[in-house]
Amino acid sequence: MFDLKTILVAIQQIAGERDISEDRVREIVEAAFAAAYRREYRTKNEIVRARFNPKTGDLSFYQVKLVVDESMLQPEGEEETGEQYTEDESGQKKIKFNQDRHIMLDEARKIRPNIFTGEELEFPLETKTEFGRIAAQTAKQTVLQKLHETEKENLFNQFKAKEGEIISGIIQRTDGRNTFVDLGKTTGVLFSDETIPFEHYRIGDRMKFYVVSVEQTNRGLSIVLSRSHPRFIVKLFASEVPEIAEGTVEIKSIAREAGSRTKIAVASNNDSIDPIGACVGQKGTRVTTVIQELGNEKIDIILWSDDPAAFITNALAPAKVTDVQVRPDHSARVFVPADQLSLAIGRGGQNVRLAHRLTDWRIEIRSAARPNEIVEGGSSEPPETEHTAKNTIEIQAVVSDTHKTESEQAGIDTTDESSESA
Repeated sequence: MFDLKTILVAIQQIAGERDISEDRVREIVEAAFAAAYRREYRTKNEIVRARFNPKTGDLSFYQVKLVVDESMLQPEGEEETGEQYTEDESGQKKIKFNQDRHIMLDEARKIRPNIFTGEELEFPLETKTEFGRIAAQTAKQTVLQKLHETEKENLFNQFKAKEGEIISGIIQRTDGRNTFVDLGKTTGVLFSDETIPFEHYRIGDRMKFYVVSVEQTNRGLSIVLSRSHPRFIVKLFASEVPEIAEGTVEIKSIAREAGSRTKIAVASNNDSIDPIGACVGQKGTRVTTVIQELGNEKIDIILWSDDPAAFITNALAPAKVTDVQVRPDHSARVFVPADQLSLAIGRGGQNVRLAHRLTDWRIEIRSAARPNEIVEGGSSEPPETEHTAKNTIEIQAVVSDTHKTESEQAGIDTTDESSESA
């Protein structure tokens, strides 16, 4: 015999220990009692529902029947399939009538006049709290199974809500080229292609990660983390700039070569707010915090423009540009002084490559002294390669307020339209 007061205490205890709501634990316990009751006292075809009142400690049982009419049923004489439902020629489901599970509409309305098809009717059953060993074991297994399922569901929902956000975790172990991160209640994985090149991950180190995806698989919860994702930088800026929530400044696009250099294009929705200064912060504090989190990755903050020539000019900073010729095939010829060629191209072509990804324009660097020749290494890669797609994004995030002079004091590479145009 079950002590119902003890069950009430157990519900409260389980809810606290497993971080599951008392209502959900009560539902699980009710399902377990219903399963045990049906096994001990009813037939397997019946639907039995248990209801536990936490205020009084009373436990009630009901047989549940679905209200149906002739239009919902299989025609009489149709070949038996053993299934509860079949489909007619139009694809509509037809119910195989079972008096233990169904009740006709006209009969149901004798009990409850305002009931309709598709609704359920409950019939009270005799209350019993004594169950045999097998029924009790059934109840126990039901509770354990449903608690486990609920914990999995809660954990999934908890981390699914963090998808696309930053999360903190502790390096747990490495397995080949992949790194596993302790996230508290579960473990995330940092695949090798989501790491920052040459960054070291020591067991026990606490770090920040971008949550790429959260999925429930046959093997459990799969949480993919990243430190090389462009949006990791976006979210880092968001966490450092209080004005982000106000929507005052937008990060319009970003191009990143993780561990080396990133360019972000920013714009302000308020003419009185400098978007570059907003990202930099007083004496460079905001951008410096982001840079330090990324292992001193260089960050260029440039002014976005809806004028392609101006945007391309800004994107090629720190190089000085004398002229930009925008062409119909979404390419641009960019002319720079001879002493600016190396800056415009960048080491290994990195500056022009990032500028291309940031603006989504194919860029040809030419010397102002020799305008008919593309400088060696001065042509950006064609648009939308697989690498480009991963490392270039358009986003709408917000960043805030201050002045360009603060960025200069901090030694941060920032440019605006006026400083980049020659």
